[in-house]
Order: sequence, then structure tokens, then C-alpha cells
Amino acid sequence: MEVLFVFDRFPEQDGHREPRPYRGRSDLPPVGVFAGRGPRRPNRIGVTSCAVESIRVHASTVVGLDAVSGTPVIDLKPTTTEFLPAHTRQPERVSDLTSEYFQS
Repeated sequence: MEVLFVFDRFPEQDGHREPRPYRGRSDLPPVGVFAGRGPRRPNRIGVTSCAVESIRVHASTVVGLDAVSGTPVIDLKPTTTEFLPAHTRQPERVSDLTSEYFQS
């Protein structure tokens, strides 16, 4: 499931215009706002993918959602393999940094 949501608990800031080190780490090169997935964005809209555990009339349960519980959801879309990029590339440092992202 793809989830489009609002970063409603993150204060509005103008700091998204200047490149910053990835995830605030000074050992990594500065990147622009659209090179990351954080809340420091010009529109405060986030998107993430997660697995659906159950669906009810007024509530759904998902696993692996990258948003705070109670975050306003704008839209839900099914993840469709045919619409995903065929050849996604990313810097190795991103794989290293996110390798334990969803592990407890």
C-alpha cells in the first residue's frame, strides 16, 4: 500500500532550500531536499509504502508505516509492480544507512 500523508507535527521551516548532509550526518555529503525522504520539505507531504494487515470500514491496520500514529492520511493507493521503476539505483550509503531501518 502506498500512503500519502501530511507531516502535521513537524513545524514549517524555510530551511529546505539549502543542501544539508544526509540525515544530519556531517560525514556524508550535502544533498538537496528532494534527495531525501525527511519532513524538511516545501510542501510537508510525505509518501511511504507499507503492508496491509487488515481492512475495515472505518480503519485499516498496516505494518511498517513510516509515519507517526494519528498522522493525517491524504490518500491510499495499492502498490502495483507494473508502476514501480524497473531499474532503481541509489548510492550505497543509503542502503547501508537504511539496512536496519525497520528492525527492532
